[in-house]
Amino acid sequence: MMERYIDPTKRHEFVLLFDVKDGNPNGDPDAGNMPRVDPETMHGIVTDVAIKRKIRDYAATALGKPIFIQSQTALNTIIFQAYQEIGVKLATIELNEEENENEELMNWLSQLEEKGLVLEGNRVIYTGEDVKEKDIREKLTEGLEEAGLKKQLGTLLRNMAKRLAQAANNMKIDEQTRQKAQYALCQKYYDIRMFGAVMSTGLNAGQVRGPMQLTFSRSIDPVFPWDLTITRTAITKESDRRRKQTEMGRKPLIPYGLYRLHGFYNPFLGEKTGVTTEDLADFWDALVHLFAFDHSAARGEMNVRALYIFSHENAKGSAPAHKLFELVKVERRQQEAPRSFNDYVLLGPTDEGQKDVSLEGFPGVTVTRLV
Repeated sequence: MMERYIDPTKRHEFVLLFDVKDGNPNGDPDAGNMPRVDPETMHGIVTDVAIKRKIRDYAATALGKPIFIQSQTALNTIIFQAYQEIGVKLATIELNEEENENEELMNWLSQLEEKGLVLEGNRVIYTGEDVKEKDIREKLTEGLEEAGLKKQLGTLLRNMAKRLAQAANNMKIDEQTRQKAQYALCQKYYDIRMFGAVMSTGLNAGQVRGPMQLTFSRSIDPVFPWDLTITRTAITKESDRRRKQTEMGRKPLIPYGLYRLHGFYNPFLGEKTGVTTEDLADFWDALVHLFAFDHSAARGEMNVRALYIFSHENAKGSAPAHKLFELVKVERRQQEAPRSFNDYVLLGPTDEGQKDVSLEGFPGVTVTRLV
C-alpha cells in the first residue's frame, strides 16, 4: 500500500524547520551580501529561490536528475533542442565562406541569442516566432549603427535575414506543437515538473505553473546580522607587497537563527506536469538532506530540524492549510537570545519517524514527520 505522503494525486502541505549557526543563510547582493532581514522586525529571511536552488542541486548531484535551471547550457538552447526532439525542423541556414571568415560578423552573431538567433558552428539557427523578412532583419541589425558596424555588416545581415525568412516560413509551430514541446520538457526535467518554468524566452514553449510552491523562510525570533572583519596573508598585487603584509575582508553572518518555511503541493497541477510517486519521494528526500551537500564556510552550520507533511485523503483536501500549520508550534525556553536549537521547544502533532498518522479533529488528514 502506497504511503499517502508520496501520493501525487493527493493534496499536501508541509512545514520545514531549519537553522543556521555562525553563518549567512541567504545573502542580499543589494546590501553587501548581508543576511536578509525584515527591516521592521529584524526577523531573518531566506527566499524561496534559495531553497529551490538547493533542492535542484541535490536532485542533480545526489539523485542524478536532469535540471532545467542550471548554468551549463543556455535555456534557449534547451528549449529548441526539445523542439528538435519532437521532430520540428528549425529555421537553419548555412553560412557561406565569406560570412564564415568574417570575424566581425561572427562576433556580432554570437551576441544575438537573446533575440532568438543561435550561432552553432557555421550555422545560424533561428528560434524566434517572427517569419517576415523585415522583422528578422530588424533583429539582426538592431544596434549596428551604435556599434559602428553598419557599413561593414549591413549588407551581409540583410542577405542573411532574407535566407532566414525563407527557412522560417517552412517552420510552422502551432499550439499543438508547442504543447508537445512543453510536455517533452516536463518529462525530461525534474524541476519543471515540480516548480514550473517560463519557457518563452526564445522558441516559445509557453509557461508551466508548478504544483510545488514554497513561501519565504522566516526566523522564529529576530536575528542579529553581524559583519566581521577578516584578514589574509596573500597579497593580490605584487606592487602592494612593499607597503602591506596582509589584506582586509568582510564576512557577514548571524550567530544563530531558526527558520520556518511552509510549502504547498497542488495535485491538479501535478497531473498536468506529470509528477510521479518517485518525484514526490525525491522531493521529501531533498528536503531532509537539504544542506548535506551544501556546506561552505560562508553558511556555517545549517541543519534541517523538522519536516512535517500534512496529506489529505483526496485532491481537493479536507482542511485549510493555515489550520494545519498552526499545529506545529515552536516555543523559546528562555528569555536570552537563542544560540542553539536546544533553546527551543518543538510542539508538533507527531514524533519523528511516524508516517501517515491520522490527525484528531481533522478527519481525512494524516501527518508524517520525516525529521
